[in-house]
Amino acid sequence: MIKLTTKPASDPLFGKSKWWGQPDMPEDMQYPELMVDDDGIVYDDPLTFISQIRCEDIAPYDKEGILPREGMLYFFASLDYFLGASESLAYPGMGEWHPQYFRVLYAPHCDNLHTHRILYDDGREVGLPAEAIDFSPCEQDEDGTRLLGQPYIDEVRENMPHTISLLQIDEDDRWNLIFHDCGMVNFLITKEDLQKQRFDKAKCYLYSF
Repeated sequence: MIKLTTKPASDPLFGKSKWWGQPDMPEDMQYPELMVDDDGIVYDDPLTFISQIRCEDIAPYDKEGILPREGMLYFFASLDYFLGASESLAYPGMGEWHPQYFRVLYAPHCDNLHTHRILYDDGREVGLPAEAIDFSPCEQDEDGTRLLGQPYIDEVRENMPHTISLLQIDEDDRWNLIFHDCGMVNFLITKEDLQKQRFDKAKCYLYSF
């Protein structure tokens, strides 16, 4: 189980593990977008980039060896509403999210990466400034933001049995990240799918007290 602690960075952290900022992905990997059906609200709306995790950075803490030992993991989700954009039309709701509202991607190599920049109409970059990530060991059911282990919230464990918390995201006042009233988002995956690197099988679940 791996705790994530972030801190402001003075550079964009190209090719490194980072939280927020802009993703550095292979040229042939597309930036994921939110697609809604004909009765929905949003089309071609880019998902919020949350983080990229360089697997070699976390390998020393992955004692079971269930994560890839090299390459890069990417996490995206519709978080604008929870970052203070109350007018955001992309609201995933409580409980398990529809797959259109999140994505976990994996690149087996960290070579030949390209920064995918999402810009506002005035040229400013979308999203919060990149932050560096420090990794450290933690308990399997600890609160806070972390990789692996079980979800901290009992109700999530009960409603999503047989899954591992691939990434748990806690609220953070520094980013104005609030999941309603004391909540968390968990990216979840079964151990079998994780061993097969089937990150397309991941699920996402929001619970708030």
